[in-house]
Amino acid sequence: MMENFFTHLTWLQAIGTTFGVCQVLLARNNNIHNYLFGITSILIGIWVLYQSKLYADILLNMYYLVMSVYGWIYWKFGKQKEETPISYASGQEQIKAMGIVLLCFVLMVYWLMYYTNSDVPIWDAAVSAFAWAGMWLMAKRKMENWIYLNISNIISIPLLFYKELYIYAGLTIFLFLVGTSGYFKWRKIVIHDTSRRTAEA
Repeated sequence: MMENFFTHLTWLQAIGTTFGVCQVLLARNNNIHNYLFGITSILIGIWVLYQSKLYADILLNMYYLVMSVYGWIYWKFGKQKEETPISYASGQEQIKAMGIVLLCFVLMVYWLMYYTNSDVPIWDAAVSAFAWAGMWLMAKRKMENWIYLNISNIISIPLLFYKELYIYAGLTIFLFLVGTSGYFKWRKIVIHDTSRRTAEA
């Protein structure tokens, strides 16, 4: 019975991972359809994480779900009813991102320690805190999203191995590599767009 349960979780991880890989590759290439694959991966991940008692990650995935819908709309229409370009975060947006990290970390640690049976509250909270800020920046198509998401990935990898979620750990290693590549890919796009606008001016 227990063996069948873990086999079931492994298959769900594999399916969720496939959609997650598609999502991050599309995001790296600045393709708006990344959100469709991401939403599917998120829904599968919520169930797997619930079974593994990673409650902060469940909340993180619910947040991902909301931000994925918001991000798709923002990427598509932006503030001026036209597609939003990639840009660097302003000073105010950087402060907001750091505020999200600190506030999320404090609230998550408190909730996990006193209201759940989590055995890794600080670790779990740190993963979520940086990812929350990274996803917010991703939805706004800001370059810095890759930095925050990769900090979350670095913390997450050993946590997933500890929880014996090996497929998700492998996915997170992959996400870290693509996140690094994505940063440089987006930077090239920004440089190209800046050069084009300068030439047209």
